[in-house]
Amino acid sequence: MANKRWRNRIAQIVLFVLLIAGIRIWQQRDMVSGAAPVLQGMTLAGQSYTLPVHPDHPVLVHFWATWCPICRTEQSAIADIAKDYPNTMTVAMQSGKSDAVENHMREQGVAFSVVNDPDGSIARAWGVHAVPVSFVISPDGNIRFVEVGYTTGIGLRLRLWLAGL
Repeated sequence: MANKRWRNRIAQIVLFVLLIAGIRIWQQRDMVSGAAPVLQGMTLAGQSYTLPVHPDHPVLVHFWATWCPICRTEQSAIADIAKDYPNTMTVAMQSGKSDAVENHMREQGVAFSVVNDPDGSIARAWGVHAVPVSFVISPDGNIRFVEVGYTTGIGLRLRLWLAGL
């Protein structure tokens, strides 16, 4: 009787893991891999930005939106990472005009570099359909990690560290 319960429990766990893996594969179905696509634009601070082809250090490219509640939950972690990793660049996807994004950041009390993507063209080039999404780019210019949905600051820092090895 106990063996049957354990087998059922293991089957449930395996089914749960397969379900989560299937969801992640579906969420990442159109996202780019390999060499990071071009990312260039004007930051909210008025500075021109171009993602280096071969950055000196790993780069975090984080897609988010002002209307996304999950993005709001992880914004402070992104802001903390951006302080320690100046190569961090965020993209505000379909969040309105730059003034609206600036107001949102001020209201939320967060500061990090942002390229506004009001029409979603940058997101489409990266295969992003939903936010938040984080890409970690290694110094060879390749996408090393992709995380869809909420990700902890510790998890992102670990991925940045691994991408630098």
